Amino acid sequence: MEDREYELMDAVEDRMWWYRALHGHALRALEALPEGARILDAGCGTGGFLAKLRAAHPKAALFGLEYAEGAASRAAAKAGAHVAAGTVNALPFPDGGFDAVVSLDVLCHDAVEEAAALAEFRRVLRPGGLLVLNLPAHEWLRSAHDLRVHTARRYDRARATAVLAEAGFEQPAPRHWNSLLLPLMVMQRKVLKRDEGASSDVAPFPPWLDASLFSVCRLEAALLGAGLRFPAGGSLLTTATRPLDSART
Repeated sequence: MEDREYELMDAVEDRMWWYRALHGHALRALEALPEGARILDAGCGTGGFLAKLRAAHPKAALFGLEYAEGAASRAAAKAGAHVAAGTVNALPFPDGGFDAVVSLDVLCHDAVEEAAALAEFRRVLRPGGLLVLNLPAHEWLRSAHDLRVHTARRYDRARATAVLAEAGFEQPAPRHWNSLLLPLMVMQRKVLKRDEGASSDVAPFPPWLDASLFSVCRLEAALLGAGLRFPAGGSLLTTATRPLDSART
């Protein structure tokens, strides 16, 4: 990403409603991991999610990977994790070394080779290991925000399922979130910021507005936890597993 976007991320990821909601969804996907699990955040940015992982799984062995060296250093300091500078297209980690790999809004990036990155995620997972992805949803939602953060691909459930199956993962389970707020997202991206020169959506929000938006996300999370599935949303949270009987890497 552009240096400015890393600065914005670092400034707001511990309190902005969207990051808090995203991190909550990802943490819930990892709840069943054993307390000493080895977890990789592939494309960890400035370390906000790694810090949340540290609080939720204090005995886990946490690792991060980030392309920008400055962001990698910031993530290591923020989360107290081992963070390497590199690319998800060729992970600098041994085969089968992780119980879970998390990658939030990374597979969509224009510097990422989708097939290569998925093959690497699979390689470094142990058999039976868990993959957790967050992906931007719906190609029709493409906007100036995508230009600012270098999003090359947006996904629907069929595409997410297909690329994971092609990469050799089992039980892909994509589900939409940021669904209740989707009408506001469409207004923001397609009307208020329809110009290609507009800034990204990553920014500090007035406290009252941030709290209101996060309250909607908490309601949505409760509905998802109760089994409701939405037909559309701003993002797809997707889980899948590496097969237990897999021999190929």
